[in-house]
Amino acid sequence: MAHDLRSAARNDRHYTNLDSPQIAAARLDLAASLRMAARLGLSEGICNHFSALVPGHPELFLVNPYGLSFEEITASSLLICDFDGNVIAGDGKPEATAFYIHARLHLNKPGAIAAFHTHMPNATALAMLEGEPLVWAGQTALKFHGRVAVDEDYNGLALDNCEGDRIAASMGGADILFLKNHGVMVTGHSIAQAWDDLYYLERAAEVQLKAMSSGRALKALEPQVLLRTARQMGEEDAESARLHLESVKRILARHAPDFAD
Repeated sequence: MAHDLRSAARNDRHYTNLDSPQIAAARLDLAASLRMAARLGLSEGICNHFSALVPGHPELFLVNPYGLSFEEITASSLLICDFDGNVIAGDGKPEATAFYIHARLHLNKPGAIAAFHTHMPNATALAMLEGEPLVWAGQTALKFHGRVAVDEDYNGLALDNCEGDRIAASMGGADILFLKNHGVMVTGHSIAQAWDDLYYLERAAEVQLKAMSSGRALKALEPQVLLRTARQMGEEDAESARLHLESVKRILARHAPDFAD
């Protein structure tokens, strides 16, 4: 079904309630995440894509449309697609790689409510290096300890279900996937958690690269401190992520209020 991304009838009798308050809130959260990613330099042209399962419809997902940069996205411009390539609501279509990666990821990992794929510069730089991408020498990185997988086998553009399935299998039970020679995939149990992880992953990558560029040895953490801190971070993750995304929406409401249109 490569490149066969179809537009379904907007009055499909199976999907007559796609404007619920819960879906409107998900649109707002996803649009806010895309806009702030643009403001922070985490996007790449009109490529890269964020998706989220539609509340009340786990067989559908929201995704940004092909042709718009993250900076142009509004809540109403997001598409609703099914896992067969049909655009159920919205104008346009997803980028082909967005569909084949995100549809198969959501299908194979139903706990991944949100899935954010970027080529953000610092995390992608780590994905281009041999070996494990993250070292456990900085506090921010500890947020991701035990939650990261690595896809070592770059296989070109994801233009069919098989490649999407392969990426999902590489991720396994992890929340974060470093796609070697490519970029990163961040998943979360909510849009807020995916946003929070995306933001801090790039920050952790940035400071690690700065430290590595000094030419000096990195100071390793004691294993018991590492594990205890990672556990503490995980205990506060959901509420901290929610508050983080709320702060993003307040900032955008002041500086780019059209994100909510």
